[in-house]
Amino acid sequence: MAEPTIPLDDDLPVPPELQKTWAVLRRGLRESPELRTGLGFTLILSFAVIVATLVVPILIQKIFDHGFDGGFQAAYVYSICGIALVLVTGSYIAGRAAGRRLVTASEHALKNLRVRTFAHIHELSVAEQTKEKRGIFVSRVTADVDSLAEFTEWGGIAWLISAAQIAGALLLMLVYSWQLTIPLVLLVIPLLLVVGKLQAGFTSAYSLVRTRVGEMLSEVSESVMGAAVVRAYGLDESVHGRVANAIGNRYRAQMTAHRRAATLFPVAVLFQALGIATVVVLGAFYGESWGLTVGRVTAFLFLADLFLRPFADLPEIYSETQTAIAGWRKILTVIDLPVEIVEPEPGVVLEHGALDVRTEDVRYAYPDSDHVLHGVSLHIRPGGHVAIVGETGCGKTTFAKLLSRLADPVEGRIVVNGVDLREIAPASRRTAIRMVPQDGFLFDTTIRENVRQGRPGATDRDVETAFEELGLGEWVAQLPDGLETVAGERGEALSVGERQLVALARAQIASPGLLILDEATSAVDPGTEQRISEALRRLSHGRTVVTIAHRLSTAEQADHVFVFDAGRVVEEGRHEALVANGGVYARLYQSWLGNVSVG
Repeated sequence: MAEPTIPLDDDLPVPPELQKTWAVLRRGLRESPELRTGLGFTLILSFAVIVATLVVPILIQKIFDHGFDGGFQAAYVYSICGIALVLVTGSYIAGRAAGRRLVTASEHALKNLRVRTFAHIHELSVAEQTKEKRGIFVSRVTADVDSLAEFTEWGGIAWLISAAQIAGALLLMLVYSWQLTIPLVLLVIPLLLVVGKLQAGFTSAYSLVRTRVGEMLSEVSESVMGAAVVRAYGLDESVHGRVANAIGNRYRAQMTAHRRAATLFPVAVLFQALGIATVVVLGAFYGESWGLTVGRVTAFLFLADLFLRPFADLPEIYSETQTAIAGWRKILTVIDLPVEIVEPEPGVVLEHGALDVRTEDVRYAYPDSDHVLHGVSLHIRPGGHVAIVGETGCGKTTFAKLLSRLADPVEGRIVVNGVDLREIAPASRRTAIRMVPQDGFLFDTTIRENVRQGRPGATDRDVETAFEELGLGEWVAQLPDGLETVAGERGEALSVGERQLVALARAQIASPGLLILDEATSAVDPGTEQRISEALRRLSHGRTVVTIAHRLSTAEQADHVFVFDAGRVVEEGRHEALVANGGVYARLYQSWLGNVSVG
């Protein structure tokens, strides 16, 4: 039957090589070798269970046909029952062993797949990270990996086991009575035609379910993280409406998939019942004329059940398979997203100390959009403190991300201490170049552990020293639990200014040669602002500092100011000279002074 084509109106475009079901299966197994390890042994155990199951009807036939010749043959019947007991017990043990190995291999594979997908997402450039909703990536690592569980634990191998059971039962049925076998086979043919007709619908339905799950997680995540803003601005109705709509879309997609699966289930059960009834009727009316004994007809009934049962289980197995294929396809689509930042091996190690930074005709564009930066060339001397200023959307934050290599220029290059940034060893770059984002992002752990992440392996005393060097010892002492105070999710247990203080200490403990500060735009209380200013002054000592200035009071204190406008450096110089020139910077400064005066 023809393979259905997956539509490309998904949350991430599906590569052509992942359009086909078999291609997804082959690629998925190749990406998860844990599923193949020990598979042969599992198949042997499973086939042994099938053999034992198929032998039992033969033993039943022996009892009916020979266990009552001339009266009850106790020794014969009991010996046959003993053999059956051994087979059933052995099949239970073998089936349990096969099941345990499958579950173990499946969980191991899914764990590694989850970790690999997560790691790949973090390797993507800032362009890809900002282009796609974070909820989609969260869905890939969580819900979509979970969707593979039932298939990898049993659904996948069930196709092989079911095929072996059908073939074995069919062979034995032909041995017992080809006359009874032919009607059963004729009943199965229409069932297979129905499955083939519904296949395309199943595939598109379960692919849509996985898409709707990602959209729902994205909306829920955004509404939860922005709960304070939602309540403060009275956005409850609109936000709840979007979340409810996303949940409703997921519900409708899931119900459509379930309805299509449920359509097949009663049909399969009906065919199974018709098959058994056919055997009973034909055996009763024609069994004797066909040379069939009571034992052979009884055995045939058991075999017919074994032959038809996999077809009755087909909807569930098919549903698990389609769910897994849809999830696998989406996971592989994420893994196939190109990693633009290729790390050098082994790479150049930077010397300790303030860094010299030069950009040469740097240009950058986000995917499917116009250039954000147009030929930016500038020089920052070692130990210098420069400010990057400009209106919102001028490219200054993008420029900061390029300096920390969250993305690479599409043209031009960034040179640090005479070395292309792309040639510097990643470990050396991450130590020598540190960016402090404006939101001062913190993890849900203690302040001590948040700072320690700036230099893994740092001692408690190292963390304490970092705060002391920034003049923040008194502030730490005022905290409820000192450095053991828990920052909360995204640092929300602390104020904006306090998060900035912890982020600065995290940068201090790393002792970078280039410090990139994306200045916070949120207002802080005067006491905290004074602490931040003093901490920044101390942190900047002996280092090259680049500040993305949102307040021009910061630019006043810089050694040199670069003015960005529409992705270009249009002016540069000291604050006083730029104001006197009456250009772009002077207009920004006058506008800023007006806002400050009004405030």
